[in-house]
Amino acid sequence: MYSFSVEIDKPFDQAIEITTEALKQGGFGILTEIDVKATLKKKLDVDKPPYKILGACNPGFANRALDLEPDIGVLLPCNVVVTEPVPGKSKVIFMDPEAVLNLTDNKEVHAVVAEVRAILEKVRDTVTEAAK
Repeated sequence: MYSFSVEIDKPFDQAIEITTEALKQGGFGILTEIDVKATLKKKLDVDKPPYKILGACNPGFANRALDLEPDIGVLLPCNVVVTEPVPGKSKVIFMDPEAVLNLTDNKEVHAVVAEVRAILEKVRDTVTEAAK
């Protein structure tokens, strides 16, 4: 599987705030924010539910991975998707870094990836708790 997720009983904007704060607590900043709903509306005149891709990065882990394998930047950052499939209920989907970053045979990178996944799982748990 390439992701893991949590569904919460919060509207989209609150889910974005909760997720951003949980990522911050886990040492991640948001490098990019892609509003897929707005982009598809503008480019294709298609209406979709709210859907944002947050490009999350933990600078320490990114630096370690880049030191071990300089080309690994093509697989960064860790994307986190927040969507609202049903009004008032949001889904937060985390890219599983092990699914993507294990494309390398570098065992030292695998160790970094395992640490990042563990932190993202804690972020997911923080989102779950904050939404209660």
